[in-house]
Amino acid sequence: MRPRLALLASAAAVAVILVVAWRLNDDGELPPSIASGNGRLEAESIDIATKSGGRLLAVNVREGDTISAGDEIGRVDTQTLHAQLRSAQAQSRQAQAGVATLASVVRQREQAVRTVEALAAQRTAEAALAERELRRTSELVAQNVISPQQLDAAESRVRASRAALEAVRSQRLEAEAAVVATRSQLAEAQAAIESARAAVERVQVEIADAVLRAPRAGRVQTVLAHAGEVLAPGGRVATLVDLSDVTMSFFLPERAAGRVAIGSEARLVLDAAPGVVIPARVDFVASVAQFTPKTVETESERQKMVFKVQARVAPELLARYRDQVKTGLPGMAYVRIGEEPWPARLAITLPAPASPAPASAPLPAAAASAAR
Repeated sequence: MRPRLALLASAAAVAVILVVAWRLNDDGELPPSIASGNGRLEAESIDIATKSGGRLLAVNVREGDTISAGDEIGRVDTQTLHAQLRSAQAQSRQAQAGVATLASVVRQREQAVRTVEALAAQRTAEAALAERELRRTSELVAQNVISPQQLDAAESRVRASRAALEAVRSQRLEAEAAVVATRSQLAEAQAAIESARAAVERVQVEIADAVLRAPRAGRVQTVLAHAGEVLAPGGRVATLVDLSDVTMSFFLPERAAGRVAIGSEARLVLDAAPGVVIPARVDFVASVAQFTPKTVETESERQKMVFKVQARVAPELLARYRDQVKTGLPGMAYVRIGEEPWPARLAITLPAPASPAPASAPLPAAAASAAR
């Protein structure tokens, strides 16, 4: 019995030694210069929604479609908006006609002011003449050359001319006030034109917004509404995923995160394709720890502090594999925090593109140099 137990113990010891040796020599072990964390591929999601409520006339995309910026996603009924546009255009024409009429009235009022000014000049001259005649008549009456009745007549003419002059001056003030009032009405009419034009432009913008277009290139993730449905303002029609900007966020302990710089090389390995190694660059490192331990920290507790790191795949590379990019896939992100080269198993390994790559989308220089 004892020899058998001794044999089993010896066999177990040999097995442990073999396992330790295998782990020490395994190529899967990461060197100290490589830090890693798990995450998921992420891309920006965009909701295509109606600006104003209305009946959805058409939806021109299906889930999974790849679209370009400016492509029409759907269209909302605009019959009511076109009626509002015709009404706003009629108001604009009416305001323009009112401005033309008031401009003519202003010219008439200004002409009336000039006429009254001429009449005032005439009345002023007549009053001056009557006063000179009064002075001469007074002298002649004092010399007994003419009768006093003629002096009375001269004084009457002076009073009449002065009254006529005052009347003309009042007419001039009234004419000038009429000009000011008409010019004010003209300014209001011109403002009405601007308001009518703004109303026309607003309705035209709403009509243009009734055509739902993709703000950027992407892939249709979900279609949420269909033709014939009545949507409220802000009603979502479809959701796009921008596949030109793909990242993976992961967490590193503080000792590793403190050595990661913006622009550091990274490698992404997805669970769905363990043989594919995707090049990336670190473009974000959190400045604050995501998990903060208690105030009194032991060395082991400080290791619980982690920082968020984000690696971004080059847009040129994404363009080559546009039809193969899928978001939400889990995987591992690796970052080089030392000067040692990448291990062989993390050398860049990319599959053949699903379609020929465009000439304007070569492999990024950073990825090519890293692969060498």
